[in-house]
Amino acid sequence: MLIVGIEGPELTAIERSWLMHPSIAGVILFARNIVDRAQSQALIEDIRGLREVPLLVCVDQEGGPVQRFREGFAALPPLSRLGELYDRDREQALALTREHAWLMASEMRAIGIDFSWAPVLDLARGNRAIGDRAFHADPQVCAELGAAYIEAMKAAGMRTTGKHFPGHGSVLEDTHFSQAIDRRPLSDLAAADLVPFHAAIEAGVDAMMMAHVTYPAVDEAPAGYSDHWIRHILRDSMGFDGIVVSDDIAMVAAEGAGAVGRRVQLHLDAGCDVVLVCKPELVEEAIDAVPWDHLESTADRLAALAGRGDLTWSSLLADPRHAQAMAALDALA
Repeated sequence: MLIVGIEGPELTAIERSWLMHPSIAGVILFARNIVDRAQSQALIEDIRGLREVPLLVCVDQEGGPVQRFREGFAALPPLSRLGELYDRDREQALALTREHAWLMASEMRAIGIDFSWAPVLDLARGNRAIGDRAFHADPQVCAELGAAYIEAMKAAGMRTTGKHFPGHGSVLEDTHFSQAIDRRPLSDLAAADLVPFHAAIEAGVDAMMMAHVTYPAVDEAPAGYSDHWIRHILRDSMGFDGIVVSDDIAMVAAEGAGAVGRRVQLHLDAGCDVVLVCKPELVEEAIDAVPWDHLESTADRLAALAGRGDLTWSSLLADPRHAQAMAALDALA
């Protein structure tokens, strides 16, 4: 199935027709879709009201450079600040990691967002796309903070996604703009980049987003197109039984597979449950590529990603923890 992007702050007629198609599981929002909180809530309600079983609505609300909702929302520090604090005070870092996750998830749930694609579990080892989005360069620190983040998101009623499996942080190239190749053997990856993902699975992470990185010592195909990475390593060896999601198929590192329909097919054939199509101009071609038998086998599983609880913005603001969390995180900015 597909999670797709839309063009602006209101649904167009053609977008409404797309979202009625059974191959669409949800919508991902970007800054281009957001004016203010009132408009955002109206858009989310519009999307969710289109179908009897509501579409999922999601966003990248990591904090730092990747935070789509800004004005009127908590300013979330990048995850790297939590890793820096860990080096000085482990217990305080874990406490503020939980506050960061709870605050992010609670604000998103209060406006009707089902889930944010979080947390980032990549290592902070110089990748141009990851940068300070990662907790730390040390796999064990990433593992510990990532598990705490997952637990706190779940406590706030939000499902969780580890990204970008099996690790995007140790290569320089940004897959948005170029191919990325990591030539290390699986033994090296297992001793480093895979460590936080193992911890995330133990913590009950609900979904994994695949990297568009290629690891030729393991498989010649980029990870999101790789049956070996998804079925044999992630599922069979590591024991993950949740939802597997591609990264955006509009990224340059995904284009090597061919046309849009071919990219969708290869992701699904490799074992992805969901393909992410962030550019609206690619949606129609992507819809045509989703086979009917895939829809029947994944629709019920995806329903598990829906948000939990009936939190409202007013009830969130009335909770003293909201102001306390904001004040605590301000010290990290």
